[in-house]
Amino acid sequence: MSVAFLFPGQGSQHVGMGQALAQHSPEARAVFDQADDLLGFSLSSLCFSGPETELFDTINQQPAIFTTSMAVLAWMQTQDWSPPHFVAGHSLGEFSALAAAGVVSFADGLRLVRRRGELMKLAGERAPGAMAAILGLELTAVQTLCAEATEQTALPVRVANDNCPGQVVISGDAVALEAAMPLAERAGARKVVRLPISIAAHSPLMASVAEEFAAAVDGTPMHTAVCPVIGNVAARPLTAPDEIRAELKAQLTAGVAWTASMNWLLAAGIDTFVEVGPGDALLSFIKRIDRNAKRVKPEAVIGDR
Repeated sequence: MSVAFLFPGQGSQHVGMGQALAQHSPEARAVFDQADDLLGFSLSSLCFSGPETELFDTINQQPAIFTTSMAVLAWMQTQDWSPPHFVAGHSLGEFSALAAAGVVSFADGLRLVRRRGELMKLAGERAPGAMAAILGLELTAVQTLCAEATEQTALPVRVANDNCPGQVVISGDAVALEAAMPLAERAGARKVVRLPISIAAHSPLMASVAEEFAAAVDGTPMHTAVCPVIGNVAARPLTAPDEIRAELKAQLTAGVAWTASMNWLLAAGIDTFVEVGPGDALLSFIKRIDRNAKRVKPEAVIGDR
C-alpha cells in the first residue's frame, strides 16, 4: 500500500471540530492546549463551541483548521499509522502538510498561518473581491471564460482552485467575476455559485500583502522535508526549504493545481489517500479524479469529523 496524507484548507471548518478527538486523545488535547498558549486566547473553545461567526473569520479560521489537522495527526501517531510516502495540502492545508513533513514546527506553522489569515483579511479590505464555484465545466473552458471576462472588464478574474474534474473555483475582482458567471452558464455549466466571501484568494488581489507575507515566510525557520510535499502551484514534490519558500510565496496569488497534484500522486503509484483534518472534501475530490483510489478518514472511528 502506497499512502499520501492530504490536509484540508478553508471551507472545511465547522463548530465542534476536534472536540470528540480532544476528549478521546490526550495527545490531540495537548495540541489544542499548545495553540491556546501560543495565540493567547482559547482557540480550542472557538473550534469546539464557536461562535460560528468568529470561527469563520479568516484570521481565526486558518489557525483553527491548521491546529485541528495537527491534533488529528498527533492522535494518528499513537495509533501505529505508518509514515506517508507523500503529503499534500489544499491551499491553507499546504502549511499543515509542511508541519507533518517536519519542514516547520507546530509553533512556527501556527504563527505563520495566523499571519497569513491577518494579511489575507487585510488584502480583502484593501481590494475587496469575490469567488465562485463553477460546476460541470472542464478547466480549459473555465480558463477561457475568465480570460474573456477579464478582457471585457479590464479587471482580473482567474482560476483559483482546480479541485477535480467538473469543479473549478474562480477568484478576482467582483465586477469581473459577475461578468464571468453568466459566461459560465452559457458555456454549459451545471451550476454557478457565488461564494459568501469578500476575499479573492489565489488571485492578483492578494498582491497588496505579498511583500509582508514573503517577509513572514522568510522569517520562519524551515528544514528539509522528511517526506516530499506536493506543492499547490508546482504540482510536484518539494523537499528543499528554498523551493518550499518560493512555493508558499507564489501560492498567495496563484491558483491551486489540485487535480494535477493528485494525478501526479496517482502516477507515482499512490493508491490510498488519507484526509487528515476536519471535513472530507479532499476525499470527495479524489473520488472524482480516480474512483478506484482508496479513501480513508481516520478520526471517523471516534465520532469526529
